[in-house]
Amino acid sequence: MTSIQISEPALQSVAAIDPPRTDGTLYRKVSLRIIPFLFICYVISFLDRINIGFAQLQMKQDLGFSDAMYGLGAAVFYIGYVLCEVPSNLLLERFGARKTFTRIMVLWGVASVGMMLVSAPIHFYTMRFMLGVFEAGFFPGIVLYLTYWYPSVRRAGVISVFFAGVAVAGVLGGLISGWIMRDMAGVFGIRGWQWMFVIEGAPAILLALVAYFYLDDSPAQASWLDSEEKRRLADNLANDPRHAEGDTRHSLGVALTNPRVYLFAFIYFSLTCASLTLNFWMPLMIRDFGVKDIVLISLYTAIPNAIGAIGVILIARHSDRKAERRKHFALCAVGGALALALLTLHPGSLVATLAILSAAAVLIFSALPIFWAVPTTYLSGKSSAAGIAMISSIGITSGIVSPWVIGIIKTHTGNMDNALYLLSILLVMSAIALIAGVHAKHPVKHP
Repeated sequence: MTSIQISEPALQSVAAIDPPRTDGTLYRKVSLRIIPFLFICYVISFLDRINIGFAQLQMKQDLGFSDAMYGLGAAVFYIGYVLCEVPSNLLLERFGARKTFTRIMVLWGVASVGMMLVSAPIHFYTMRFMLGVFEAGFFPGIVLYLTYWYPSVRRAGVISVFFAGVAVAGVLGGLISGWIMRDMAGVFGIRGWQWMFVIEGAPAILLALVAYFYLDDSPAQASWLDSEEKRRLADNLANDPRHAEGDTRHSLGVALTNPRVYLFAFIYFSLTCASLTLNFWMPLMIRDFGVKDIVLISLYTAIPNAIGAIGVILIARHSDRKAERRKHFALCAVGGALALALLTLHPGSLVATLAILSAAAVLIFSALPIFWAVPTTYLSGKSSAAGIAMISSIGITSGIVSPWVIGIIKTHTGNMDNALYLLSILLVMSAIALIAGVHAKHPVKHP
Protein backbone atom coordinates (compact mmCIF):
# COMPACT_ATOMS: atom_id res chain seq x y z
CA MET A 1 0.00 0.00 0.00
CA THR A 2 2.81 2.38 0.86
CA SER A 3 4.50 2.07 -2.52
CA ILE A 4 1.25 2.83 -4.34
CA GLN A 5 0.65 5.98 -2.33
CA ILE A 6 4.19 7.23 -2.76
CA SER A 7 4.41 6.48 -6.46
CA GLU A 8 1.22 8.32 -7.47
CA PRO A 9 2.82 11.82 -7.55
CA ALA A 10 5.63 10.39 -9.62
CA LEU A 11 3.22 8.88 -12.12
CA GLN A 12 1.11 12.02 -12.24
CA SER A 13 4.19 14.09 -12.97
CA VAL A 14 5.10 11.89 -15.92
CA ALA A 15 1.58 12.12 -17.23
CA ALA A 16 1.63 15.90 -16.79
CA ILE A 17 4.71 16.47 -18.97
CA ASP A 18 3.07 17.99 -22.03
CA PRO A 19 5.30 20.42 -23.92
CA PRO A 20 3.66 22.54 -26.65
CA ARG A 21 2.68 20.80 -29.88
CA THR A 22 3.26 17.30 -28.50
CA ASP A 23 1.14 14.18 -28.27
CA GLY A 24 0.36 14.62 -24.58
CA THR A 25 -2.59 12.23 -24.48
CA LEU A 26 -0.63 9.52 -26.27
CA TYR A 27 2.34 9.77 -23.92
CA ARG A 28 0.06 9.73 -20.89
CA LYS A 29 -1.37 6.49 -22.23
CA VAL A 30 2.13 5.04 -22.74
CA SER A 31 3.29 6.20 -19.31
CA LEU A 32 0.29 4.77 -17.46
CA ARG A 33 0.80 1.44 -19.24
CA ILE A 34 4.52 0.82 -18.78
CA ILE A 35 5.83 3.14 -16.05
CA PRO A 36 3.87 1.88 -12.98
CA PHE A 37 4.96 -1.71 -13.53
CA LEU A 38 8.60 -0.91 -14.27
CA PHE A 39 8.62 1.49 -11.32
CA ILE A 40 7.49 -1.24 -8.92
CA CYS A 41 10.09 -3.64 -10.34
CA TYR A 42 12.85 -1.07 -9.96
CA VAL A 43 11.84 -0.27 -6.38
CA ILE A 44 12.08 -3.98 -5.53
CA SER A 45 15.43 -4.29 -7.29
CA PHE A 46 16.93 -1.38 -5.41
CA LEU A 47 15.42 -2.52 -2.13
CA ASP A 48 17.07 -5.92 -2.60
CA ARG A 49 20.34 -4.15 -3.36
CA ILE A 50 20.39 -1.80 -0.37
CA ASN A 51 18.62 -3.80 2.34
CA ILE A 52 22.06 -5.00 3.37
CA GLY A 53 22.35 -1.52 4.93
CA PHE A 54 19.59 -2.43 7.38
CA ALA A 55 20.67 -6.06 7.74
CA GLN A 56 24.04 -4.94 9.07
CA LEU A 57 22.36 -3.58 12.21
CA GLN A 58 21.94 -7.24 13.31
CA MET A 59 23.98 -9.24 10.81
CA LYS A 60 27.41 -7.84 11.72
CA GLN A 61 26.93 -8.68 15.37
CA ASP A 62 25.48 -12.14 14.70
CA LEU A 63 28.25 -13.11 12.26
CA GLY A 64 31.13 -11.08 13.69
CA PHE A 65 31.65 -8.81 10.66
CA SER A 66 33.66 -5.56 10.96
CA ASP A 67 32.78 -2.31 9.14
CA ALA A 68 35.54 -3.06 6.62
CA MET A 69 34.18 -6.57 5.98
CA TYR A 70 30.69 -5.19 5.52
CA GLY A 71 32.00 -2.53 3.13
CA LEU A 72 33.80 -5.18 1.09
CA GLY A 73 30.69 -7.34 0.94
CA ALA A 74 28.63 -4.36 -0.23
CA ALA A 75 31.28 -3.65 -2.88
CA VAL A 76 31.48 -7.24 -4.21
CA PHE A 77 27.93 -6.87 -5.53
CA TYR A 78 29.19 -4.33 -8.05
CA ILE A 79 32.00 -6.53 -9.34
CA GLY A 80 29.46 -9.01 -10.65
CA TYR A 81 27.23 -6.16 -11.78
CA VAL A 82 29.97 -4.46 -13.81
CA LEU A 83 31.14 -7.67 -15.46
CA CYS A 84 27.70 -8.57 -16.78
CA GLU A 85 26.03 -5.22 -17.47
CA VAL A 86 27.15 -4.64 -21.07
CA PRO A 87 26.43 -8.24 -22.20
CA SER A 88 22.98 -8.02 -20.62
CA ASN A 89 22.07 -4.83 -22.47
CA LEU A 90 23.27 -6.30 -25.77
CA LEU A 91 21.08 -9.34 -25.09
CA LEU A 92 18.12 -7.02 -24.54
CA GLU A 93 18.66 -5.59 -28.02
CA ARG A 94 18.76 -9.10 -29.41
CA PHE A 95 16.02 -10.91 -27.44
CA GLY A 96 13.80 -8.03 -26.31
CA ALA A 97 12.84 -6.47 -23.00
CA ARG A 98 10.18 -9.01 -22.05
CA LYS A 99 12.48 -12.05 -21.95
CA THR A 100 15.46 -10.08 -20.62
CA PHE A 101 13.64 -8.50 -17.67
CA THR A 102 11.99 -11.83 -16.82
CA ARG A 103 15.38 -13.59 -16.68
CA ILE A 104 16.95 -10.83 -14.61
CA MET A 105 14.15 -10.68 -12.03
CA VAL A 106 13.87 -14.42 -11.48
CA LEU A 107 17.59 -14.82 -10.89
CA TRP A 108 18.07 -11.78 -8.65
CA GLY A 109 15.02 -12.81 -6.60
CA VAL A 110 16.50 -16.25 -5.98
CA ALA A 111 19.87 -14.73 -5.03
CA SER A 112 18.27 -12.20 -2.68
CA VAL A 113 16.30 -14.88 -0.86
CA GLY A 114 19.48 -16.98 -0.74
CA MET A 115 21.17 -14.26 1.36
CA MET A 116 19.37 -15.76 4.38
CA LEU A 117 21.81 -18.71 4.22
CA VAL A 118 24.91 -16.56 4.82
CA SER A 119 26.87 -17.72 7.85
CA ALA A 120 30.49 -16.78 7.07
CA PRO A 121 32.34 -14.01 5.17
CA ILE A 122 32.94 -16.21 2.11
CA HIS A 123 29.20 -16.91 1.87
CA PHE A 124 28.49 -13.20 2.20
CA TYR A 125 30.91 -12.25 -0.56
CA THR A 126 29.74 -15.05 -2.88
CA MET A 127 26.04 -14.27 -2.56
CA ARG A 128 26.56 -10.54 -3.01
CA PHE A 129 28.65 -11.23 -6.13
CA MET A 130 25.94 -13.48 -7.59
CA LEU A 131 23.24 -10.92 -6.81
CA GLY A 132 25.27 -8.39 -8.82
CA VAL A 133 25.68 -10.83 -11.73
CA PHE A 134 21.97 -11.58 -11.86
CA GLU A 135 20.73 -7.99 -11.46
CA ALA A 136 23.20 -6.58 -14.00
CA GLY A 137 21.52 -4.95 -16.95
CA PHE A 138 18.22 -4.15 -15.26
CA PHE A 139 18.66 -0.39 -14.85
CA PRO A 140 20.53 0.26 -18.13
CA GLY A 141 17.95 -2.01 -19.74
CA ILE A 142 15.19 0.26 -18.45
CA VAL A 143 17.03 3.34 -19.75
CA LEU A 144 17.43 1.71 -23.18
CA TYR A 145 13.83 0.44 -23.17
CA LEU A 146 12.49 3.94 -22.48
CA THR A 147 14.31 5.25 -25.57
CA TYR A 148 12.09 2.92 -27.63
CA TRP A 149 9.04 4.89 -26.44
CA TYR A 150 10.05 8.46 -25.49
CA PRO A 151 11.92 11.22 -27.37
CA SER A 152 14.79 12.95 -25.59
CA VAL A 153 12.77 15.94 -24.39
CA ARG A 154 10.67 13.67 -22.17
CA ARG A 155 13.37 11.43 -20.77
CA ALA A 156 14.53 13.35 -17.69
CA GLY A 157 10.98 13.46 -16.37
CA VAL A 158 10.35 9.80 -17.15
CA ILE A 159 13.71 8.57 -15.85
CA SER A 160 13.20 10.70 -12.73
CA VAL A 161 10.38 8.34 -11.78
CA PHE A 162 12.92 5.53 -11.46
CA PHE A 163 15.34 7.61 -9.43
CA ALA A 164 12.39 8.53 -7.26
CA GLY A 165 12.15 4.75 -6.97
CA VAL A 166 15.60 4.79 -5.36
CA ALA A 167 14.21 7.11 -2.70
CA VAL A 168 11.00 5.08 -2.42
CA ALA A 169 13.09 1.94 -1.88
CA GLY A 170 14.78 3.80 0.96
CA VAL A 171 11.37 4.69 2.39
CA LEU A 172 10.11 1.11 2.10
CA GLY A 173 13.36 -0.17 3.54
CA GLY A 174 12.89 2.23 6.42
CA LEU A 175 9.27 1.28 7.02
CA ILE A 176 9.46 -2.46 6.43
CA SER A 177 13.00 -3.70 7.08
CA GLY A 178 13.17 -2.53 10.68
CA TRP A 179 9.80 -4.02 11.49
CA ILE A 180 10.69 -7.39 9.94
CA MET A 181 14.06 -7.55 11.69
CA ARG A 182 12.59 -6.71 15.09
CA ASP A 183 9.22 -8.46 15.10
CA MET A 184 10.01 -11.51 12.97
CA ALA A 185 13.20 -12.36 14.86
CA GLY A 186 12.99 -15.88 16.23
CA VAL A 187 9.90 -16.96 14.27
CA PHE A 188 10.49 -20.63 13.34
CA GLY A 189 14.00 -20.17 14.75
CA ILE A 190 14.98 -17.77 11.96
CA ARG A 191 16.77 -14.51 12.69
CA GLY A 192 15.24 -11.15 11.86
CA TRP A 193 17.73 -10.25 9.14
CA GLN A 194 17.16 -13.65 7.49
CA TRP A 195 13.41 -13.05 7.38
CA MET A 196 14.07 -9.65 5.83
CA PHE A 197 15.98 -11.17 2.89
CA VAL A 198 13.25 -13.76 2.27
CA ILE A 199 10.29 -11.37 2.48
CA GLU A 200 11.91 -8.62 0.42
CA GLY A 201 13.45 -10.96 -2.18
CA ALA A 202 10.39 -13.08 -3.04
CA PRO A 203 8.39 -10.32 -4.86
CA ALA A 204 11.02 -10.16 -7.63
CA ILE A 205 10.24 -13.75 -8.61
CA LEU A 206 6.51 -13.05 -8.78
CA LEU A 207 7.00 -9.83 -10.76
CA ALA A 208 9.16 -11.73 -13.27
CA LEU A 209 6.19 -13.90 -14.18
CA VAL A 210 4.01 -10.83 -14.67
CA ALA A 211 6.69 -9.16 -16.83
CA TYR A 212 6.73 -12.05 -19.28
CA PHE A 213 3.04 -11.60 -20.13
CA TYR A 214 2.66 -7.84 -19.55
CA LEU A 215 5.57 -6.09 -21.26
CA ASP A 216 5.91 -5.41 -24.99
CA ASP A 217 9.34 -5.30 -26.63
CA SER A 218 8.51 -2.13 -28.60
CA PRO A 219 5.56 0.11 -29.58
CA ALA A 220 5.16 -1.87 -32.80
CA GLN A 221 4.22 -4.95 -30.75
CA ALA A 222 1.86 -3.16 -28.36
CA SER A 223 -1.69 -4.44 -28.93
CA TRP A 224 -3.04 -1.64 -26.69
CA LEU A 225 -1.93 0.99 -29.25
CA ASP A 226 -3.80 1.54 -32.51
CA SER A 227 -1.98 1.94 -35.82
CA GLU A 228 -2.16 5.76 -35.75
CA GLU A 229 -0.67 5.90 -32.24
CA LYS A 230 2.17 3.59 -33.28
CA ARG A 231 2.87 5.78 -36.29
CA ARG A 232 2.96 8.94 -34.16
CA LEU A 233 5.40 7.37 -31.72
CA ALA A 234 7.60 6.19 -34.57
CA ASP A 235 7.57 9.64 -36.21
CA ASN A 236 8.51 11.41 -32.97
CA LEU A 237 11.41 9.03 -32.41
CA ALA A 238 12.55 9.34 -36.02
CA ASN A 239 12.81 13.12 -35.59
CA ASP A 240 14.61 12.85 -32.25
CA PRO A 241 18.34 13.80 -32.01
CA ARG A 242 19.19 10.30 -30.74
CA HIS A 243 18.00 8.79 -34.03
CA ALA A 244 19.17 11.55 -36.32
CA GLU A 245 22.64 10.16 -36.85
CA GLY A 246 22.45 6.39 -36.91
CA ASP A 247 25.62 4.34 -36.99
CA THR A 248 25.75 1.00 -38.71
CA ARG A 249 29.08 -0.14 -37.29
CA HIS A 250 29.30 -2.70 -34.51
CA SER A 251 27.64 -1.22 -31.44
CA LEU A 252 30.28 -2.19 -28.87
CA GLY A 253 33.12 -0.93 -31.07
CA VAL A 254 31.39 2.41 -31.56
CA ALA A 255 30.86 2.80 -27.81
CA LEU A 256 34.47 1.87 -26.98
CA THR A 257 35.84 4.57 -29.29
CA ASN A 258 33.45 7.32 -28.19
CA PRO A 259 35.26 9.65 -25.73
CA ARG A 260 31.98 10.99 -24.39
CA VAL A 261 31.15 7.53 -23.05
CA TYR A 262 34.10 7.85 -20.67
CA LEU A 263 33.22 11.43 -19.72
CA PHE A 264 29.67 10.36 -18.90
CA ALA A 265 30.99 7.31 -17.02
CA PHE A 266 33.11 9.54 -14.76
CA ILE A 267 30.12 11.78 -14.03
CA TYR A 268 27.96 8.76 -13.21
CA PHE A 269 30.75 7.34 -11.04
CA SER A 270 30.83 10.53 -8.96
CA LEU A 271 27.04 10.64 -8.59
CA THR A 272 26.71 7.02 -7.55
CA CYS A 273 29.54 7.31 -5.03
CA ALA A 274 27.44 9.95 -3.27
CA SER A 275 24.05 8.27 -3.66
CA LEU A 276 25.34 4.89 -2.49
CA THR A 277 26.80 6.51 0.60
CA LEU A 278 23.35 7.79 1.50
CA ASN A 279 21.77 4.39 0.78
CA PHE A 280 24.29 2.23 2.63
CA TRP A 281 25.43 4.38 5.56
CA MET A 282 22.44 6.52 6.54
CA PRO A 283 21.15 3.97 9.10
CA LEU A 284 24.53 4.01 10.86
CA MET A 285 24.66 7.81 10.82
CA ILE A 286 21.32 7.87 12.61
CA ARG A 287 22.32 5.15 15.07
CA ASP A 288 25.38 7.21 16.01
CA PHE A 289 22.97 9.72 17.59
CA GLY A 290 22.10 7.09 20.17
CA VAL A 291 18.97 5.76 18.47
CA LYS A 292 18.99 2.07 19.34
CA ASP A 293 15.55 0.81 18.32
CA ILE A 294 15.78 -0.68 14.81
CA VAL A 295 12.28 0.43 13.87
CA LEU A 296 13.02 4.02 14.93
CA ILE A 297 16.25 4.00 12.91
CA SER A 298 14.26 2.75 9.92
CA LEU A 299 11.57 5.41 10.32
CA TYR A 300 14.12 8.22 10.60
CA THR A 301 15.87 6.87 7.50
CA ALA A 302 12.59 7.05 5.59
CA ILE A 303 12.30 10.83 6.08
CA PRO A 304 15.18 11.98 3.80
CA ASN A 305 14.22 9.37 1.22
CA ALA A 306 10.56 10.44 1.13
CA ILE A 307 11.54 14.10 0.71
CA GLY A 308 14.09 13.08 -1.92
CA ALA A 309 11.44 11.20 -3.93
CA ILE A 310 9.28 14.31 -4.25
CA GLY A 311 12.22 16.58 -5.03
CA VAL A 312 13.52 14.31 -7.79
CA ILE A 313 10.25 14.50 -9.70
CA LEU A 314 9.86 18.26 -9.35
CA ILE A 315 13.41 19.17 -10.34
CA ALA A 316 13.61 16.74 -13.28
CA ARG A 317 10.22 17.90 -14.52
CA HIS A 318 11.45 21.51 -14.40
CA SER A 319 14.54 20.49 -16.39
CA ASP A 320 12.32 18.91 -19.05
CA ARG A 321 10.05 21.93 -19.29
CA LYS A 322 12.99 24.28 -19.67
CA ALA A 323 14.72 21.81 -22.05
CA GLU A 324 17.93 22.55 -20.12
CA ARG A 325 20.30 20.05 -18.50
CA ARG A 326 23.69 21.66 -17.75
CA LYS A 327 22.66 24.30 -15.21
CA HIS A 328 20.12 22.05 -13.52
CA PHE A 329 22.72 19.31 -13.13
CA ALA A 330 25.45 21.66 -11.89
CA LEU A 331 23.20 23.22 -9.26
CA CYS A 332 22.13 19.79 -7.98
CA ALA A 333 25.67 18.37 -7.91
CA VAL A 334 27.27 21.38 -6.23
CA GLY A 335 24.35 21.72 -3.79
CA GLY A 336 24.67 18.03 -2.90
CA ALA A 337 28.39 18.51 -2.32
CA LEU A 338 27.71 21.37 0.11
CA ALA A 339 25.14 19.26 1.97
CA LEU A 340 27.59 16.38 2.42
CA ALA A 341 30.28 18.80 3.60
CA LEU A 342 27.88 20.23 6.18
CA LEU A 343 27.50 16.77 7.72
CA THR A 344 31.16 16.92 8.80
CA LEU A 345 30.25 19.77 11.16
CA HIS A 346 28.42 17.14 13.26
CA PRO A 347 25.21 19.05 14.01
CA GLY A 348 24.27 18.61 17.64
CA SER A 349 20.69 17.54 16.99
CA LEU A 350 19.15 14.66 15.11
CA VAL A 351 16.64 17.07 13.55
CA ALA A 352 19.41 19.18 11.99
CA THR A 353 21.16 16.06 10.68
CA LEU A 354 17.94 14.77 9.11
CA ALA A 355 17.39 18.17 7.48
CA ILE A 356 20.88 18.10 5.93
CA LEU A 357 20.44 14.48 4.84
CA SER A 358 17.10 15.42 3.25
CA ALA A 359 18.74 18.27 1.30
CA ALA A 360 21.51 15.92 0.18
CA ALA A 361 18.99 13.29 -0.91
CA VAL A 362 16.91 15.77 -2.93
CA LEU A 363 19.90 17.26 -4.75
CA ILE A 364 21.99 14.14 -5.35
CA PHE A 365 19.06 11.97 -6.39
CA SER A 366 17.74 14.75 -8.67
CA ALA A 367 21.07 15.02 -10.48
CA LEU A 368 20.79 11.40 -11.62
CA PRO A 369 17.78 11.58 -14.00
CA ILE A 370 18.96 14.93 -15.36
CA PHE A 371 22.31 13.31 -16.12
CA TRP A 372 20.75 10.27 -17.83
CA ALA A 373 18.76 12.52 -20.17
CA VAL A 374 22.09 13.69 -21.63
CA PRO A 375 23.86 10.50 -22.85
CA THR A 376 20.63 9.10 -24.32
CA THR A 377 20.58 12.21 -26.53
CA TYR A 378 24.26 12.06 -27.55
CA LEU A 379 24.42 8.32 -28.23
CA SER A 380 22.80 7.33 -31.49
CA GLY A 381 22.00 4.32 -33.59
CA LYS A 382 23.58 0.99 -32.74
CA SER A 383 25.96 2.48 -30.21
CA SER A 384 23.10 3.28 -27.86
CA ALA A 385 22.66 -0.11 -26.14
CA ALA A 386 26.37 -0.70 -25.60
CA GLY A 387 27.05 2.96 -24.79
CA ILE A 388 24.36 3.18 -22.12
CA ALA A 389 25.52 -0.10 -20.58
CA MET A 390 29.17 0.97 -20.65
CA ILE A 391 28.43 4.27 -18.95
CA SER A 392 26.42 2.47 -16.31
CA SER A 393 28.89 -0.36 -15.78
CA ILE A 394 32.00 1.86 -15.65
CA GLY A 395 30.24 4.43 -13.51
CA ILE A 396 28.81 1.88 -11.12
CA THR A 397 32.31 0.68 -10.23
CA SER A 398 31.74 3.32 -7.55
CA GLY A 399 29.85 0.54 -5.83
CA ILE A 400 33.08 -1.45 -5.67
CA VAL A 401 35.19 1.46 -4.48
CA SER A 402 32.90 3.58 -2.33
CA PRO A 403 31.53 1.17 0.34
CA TRP A 404 34.90 -0.52 0.76
CA VAL A 405 36.87 2.74 1.07
CA ILE A 406 34.31 4.28 3.39
CA GLY A 407 34.29 1.13 5.50
CA ILE A 408 38.10 1.32 5.85
CA ILE A 409 37.99 5.05 6.66
CA LYS A 410 35.30 4.53 9.29
CA THR A 411 37.12 1.55 10.80
CA HIS A 412 40.40 3.48 11.15
CA THR A 413 39.14 6.97 12.05
CA GLY A 414 35.87 6.24 13.81
CA ASN A 415 33.93 8.67 11.59
CA MET A 416 33.10 9.43 7.94
CA ASP A 417 34.39 13.01 7.70
CA ASN A 418 37.24 12.33 5.26
CA ALA A 419 34.95 10.23 3.09
CA LEU A 420 32.34 13.00 2.97
CA TYR A 421 34.98 15.56 1.94
CA LEU A 422 36.10 13.23 -0.86
CA LEU A 423 32.54 12.74 -2.07
CA SER A 424 31.96 16.50 -2.08
CA ILE A 425 35.01 17.01 -4.29
CA LEU A 426 33.82 14.33 -6.71
CA LEU A 427 30.39 15.95 -7.01
CA VAL A 428 31.90 19.35 -7.80
CA MET A 429 34.17 17.72 -10.40
CA SER A 430 31.17 16.01 -12.00
CA ALA A 431 29.44 19.38 -12.35
CA ILE A 432 32.54 20.86 -14.01
CA ALA A 433 32.84 17.84 -16.32
CA LEU A 434 29.26 18.10 -17.57
CA ILE A 435 29.45 21.87 -18.08
CA ALA A 436 32.74 21.55 -19.97
CA GLY A 437 31.92 18.39 -21.94
CA VAL A 438 28.34 19.04 -23.06
CA HIS A 439 27.45 21.77 -25.53
CA ALA A 440 25.09 24.42 -24.17
CA LYS A 441 23.33 24.54 -27.54
CA HIS A 442 22.96 20.77 -27.96
CA PRO A 443 19.45 20.31 -29.33
CA VAL A 444 16.69 19.21 -26.97
CA LYS A 445 13.66 19.84 -29.14
CA HIS A 446 10.02 19.17 -28.51
CA PRO A 447 8.74 16.53 -30.90
